[in-house]
Amino acid sequence: MAWKASFVKLSYTGSKILPMTDSAFIKYNNFKSKFGEDGNMMVLGVSSPDLMKKDQFNDWQQLGNELGKLQGIKNVLTIGNLFNLEKDTTNQRFVLKQLSPQPLGSDAAMDSLKTQIYNLPFYEGLLYNKESHATLMAINFDHKILNSSRRAPIIKTIRAKADAFSKKNNIEVHYSGLPFIRTAVSQLVSREFVLFLGLSILVAAIILFIFFRRFYPVLFPILLVIAGVIWSLGTLVMFGYEITMLTGLIPPLIVIIGIPNSILLLNKYHNELRKHGDKAKALHVTILRISETTLIANITAAIGFGVLYFTGSALLVEFGLVAAINVMITWFICLCLIPIIFSYLPAPKLKPQEEHDKDLLHRLLAKTDVLVHDRSKLIYIVTALITVVSLIGVMQINVNGYVVDDLPQNSPINRDLKFFEKNFEGILPLELSIDTKKKNGILNLSTIKKVDKVEDMISAYPEFSRSVSLNKALKYASQAFYNGDPQFYRIPNDMEKNFVLSYLGNSGGNSNMLNGFVDSNKQVARVSFQMADVGSKRMNALLEELKPRIDSILNPERFNVLLTGSSIIFSKGTDYMLTHLMESIILAIVLISLLRLAQFKDLRIMFISLLPNIIPLIITAGLMGFFNIPLKPSTILIFTIAFGLASDQTIYFLTRYQQELQSTNLTPAQVISDTIRETGVSMTYIALVLFFGFGIFTASTFGGTMILGLLLSITLIIALVSNLTLLPALLVLLDKRKLKRTAKAKEETWDM
Repeated sequence: MAWKASFVKLSYTGSKILPMTDSAFIKYNNFKSKFGEDGNMMVLGVSSPDLMKKDQFNDWQQLGNELGKLQGIKNVLTIGNLFNLEKDTTNQRFVLKQLSPQPLGSDAAMDSLKTQIYNLPFYEGLLYNKESHATLMAINFDHKILNSSRRAPIIKTIRAKADAFSKKNNIEVHYSGLPFIRTAVSQLVSREFVLFLGLSILVAAIILFIFFRRFYPVLFPILLVIAGVIWSLGTLVMFGYEITMLTGLIPPLIVIIGIPNSILLLNKYHNELRKHGDKAKALHVTILRISETTLIANITAAIGFGVLYFTGSALLVEFGLVAAINVMITWFICLCLIPIIFSYLPAPKLKPQEEHDKDLLHRLLAKTDVLVHDRSKLIYIVTALITVVSLIGVMQINVNGYVVDDLPQNSPINRDLKFFEKNFEGILPLELSIDTKKKNGILNLSTIKKVDKVEDMISAYPEFSRSVSLNKALKYASQAFYNGDPQFYRIPNDMEKNFVLSYLGNSGGNSNMLNGFVDSNKQVARVSFQMADVGSKRMNALLEELKPRIDSILNPERFNVLLTGSSIIFSKGTDYMLTHLMESIILAIVLISLLRLAQFKDLRIMFISLLPNIIPLIITAGLMGFFNIPLKPSTILIFTIAFGLASDQTIYFLTRYQQELQSTNLTPAQVISDTIRETGVSMTYIALVLFFGFGIFTASTFGGTMILGLLLSITLIIALVSNLTLLPALLVLLDKRKLKRTAKAKEETWDM
């Protein structure tokens, strides 16, 4: 598995959220097959009034020329290499002529070029913003390297050259575009993968040493969970998966979740040694008692991950499947090897039970025991009050997700994105596909005018940029037909249209301006916009608002209109994940409940065991509402993981309770006390491992991972308190009712 793990790769593609069978994803892929990739552009942006002065302009032009020569770059578009469309009356065609093929030699030449650029409305709002003196450079990647590791060194070279321009001219260069954002995120994932794996091992080692104060109980559990990590990476490779933002969390999760197996085994082993000092017998009893507990506990944890498989989302399927399998593999490794290893090691010298019971933890557990038996009503009242308050918070939860949601607001990526949103209305692709349902239908003048009306309507929204389309090409061609007069940048009339289209049709090659805007049959047109990262909530509202407005212009009976693009796929993916993750939580609750029913064969215990697991989730959801933490894919993931891990605590308690009832003559009340005092120690140790283990994720650069770690830590501590107070209190109540029924049955028997 270590050999397999050595082939693990970092993912450079976008998150595969929607399943391949999703209708929106199918339509998006059909659009890309017809018109090409929509997310292949990286942009550089600057804002400087001096950029339209000779020296800076020449440097900007040189930068664009150098970047255009890089292998893997298809073309670069910038004000430094703009082409003007000119009329060739001899051949009745348009030709593209570069405005400034050579560096400018004088200020007069610069002024002349500036006038020419500003007389080309086609580029305004796309490449430059006159009001803010902002301009951008659009860099198109070859699709062959777009989603591969070869993209990273190219972007590194681009940044190095752009930084040199920035330093020379004392201008800040802003970077954005999906290729850049995805590369930056991949690099952060790579760094955090190593960071969190190291931190999780360090935290686990420190906590093990604090608990056991010996070398061997630290060394061997750590070695065994590292073996589990190697298996998890090997499994990723065997299944053909790569390291993404989610799968990159699996190795530290395996460490955090795997260590409790060793804690339970070693704690039980030490307790048995204190009773009789016989190492062989202690190991025998440990395996006999703890194997069932840890098996059921790890199955519940695996269910928490495994239910993600049924979401259908590749991103969640990969994470859930690999995590679930390797939780069980790590359990098996620990269960087999901990007893074997410690059978060869000398029995540790332990403190006497009396001295051990004086520890702070044991004193707290003794007080908890008294609280459970004597003040159970207080536990019910406090739990009910906290739950009601939390439900109020749940009602305030905001459901929303952003493309760069997981990056902090002060991140350079986020700051640069705001620059492009302010000056160019954003850089996220939004595409409009218009099918006229008949060949050459898109060239009908009536259709052209309707499409133009739709473009103007969408561009009027502050969230969207101006469009790039066949209509814009026709307007540019109309201006060129009238020798570059800006007044004629408009849709040609019926008579002009045929001349303009014939010129366009004769242009051929790269200068055929119909390419990329319409399909080969002239039946389907593409209209491209850029938009701001407005969040899935606003995006859904915009789509609902736009659809009827578009239909009022382009009758659905005559036109098939599709809104698509990377931005919409992300929004649809967010909605899809939220819906299916809710279903996964319900499925996890059902499966774990059935598992408990099969284990305890008692419906009452099954139902009361759910409360200590569900209430912490409600409290966490309430905290999200009160502290304005939005519900999005990265935060809703907390609930499936937390429910599986919180259920482990319940399993530890109930399994020990059931075993003691069956193997001793103690009353249920005595068994509950004994379980709180002994198993409570292991439960507390494990909860602290999980608390500090997941706490390391708060150091993440990604907001989603940070919130995941924080809320999981809080949820699992609440689950510990709930399982040591509410669960035994409910068992006491169950026992009292059982005694009352027994006493009543006896009275009825005596009466008879």
